[in-house]
Amino acid sequence: MTDQSSPPSADAPADTAAAAPAVTRAVILARGLGTRMRTADESAALDEKQAAVAASGVKALIDVGRPFLDYVVSVLADVGVTEICLVIGPEHEVLREYAARVSGGRVTVSTAVQAEPRGTADAVAAARDFAGDQRVIVLNSDNYYPREALAALAAAPGSALVGFDREAMVTGSNIPAERIRAFALVAADEQGRLQDIVEKPDEQTLAAYGEQAPVSMNAWLFTPAIFDACARIEPSVRGELEIIDAVRLLVAEGEAVTVVPAAVGVLDMSSRGDVAGVQEALAGIEVRL
Repeated sequence: MTDQSSPPSADAPADTAAAAPAVTRAVILARGLGTRMRTADESAALDEKQAAVAASGVKALIDVGRPFLDYVVSVLADVGVTEICLVIGPEHEVLREYAARVSGGRVTVSTAVQAEPRGTADAVAAARDFAGDQRVIVLNSDNYYPREALAALAAAPGSALVGFDREAMVTGSNIPAERIRAFALVAADEQGRLQDIVEKPDEQTLAAYGEQAPVSMNAWLFTPAIFDACARIEPSVRGELEIIDAVRLLVAEGEAVTVVPAAVGVLDMSSRGDVAGVQEALAGIEVRL
């Protein structure tokens, strides 16, 4: 059982979270260049249609029984989201067409344009008008997050992120353990509030944080304060505006960011080698758009 001082977990019912307005809007970051997906892989058995989409780099539309993005949209609708914004590039007409095609059922789907691939914080900033004065869930377009993790995230107060259990990620995802070891580590205080995120941790950092430290898979819940933070950060050493830096700024300025624990796996659609495993894992998932 979760007491009132603890963050809501993915295994806890939504009514254990502190009272907060329902979250009905989500932003899906679909501007990525798809560099790994474009790379040919003779060991990946793709059909002609899958190969054509992979070559375009729009990995969210890879057919895994139906477009991968259908599953992402459907699970968001399952947790109460009714409006979705796809952040896309100006060249992504196929994603504009997708948004128009799926909009009008359980969800309304629109698009916002990130003019240049300047990083994840810049991508989030592109959805500022869509978010308005409401809190928004922000997710990657190439990951499928289980319903229980998203439900717990939506039930959290204020801003939040999902902290994924590393062991559960190894056993429940299609992501190799060595890649998971390189994911951003999450540090929380005794009240379950975010203290820091460490990207690409080295062995010393992994040892210092311990085996129980969760990882981030970019499953966020943001208040409107995130947009001002995105506008005030500097490019990282990679030359990009990083959403993690905007979150660090919020934390430094006193905004509480809840770490929602989740002992579940996440499906990753980054490369052609991921397609068959993702398709198998999603085979029993019902999609309702």
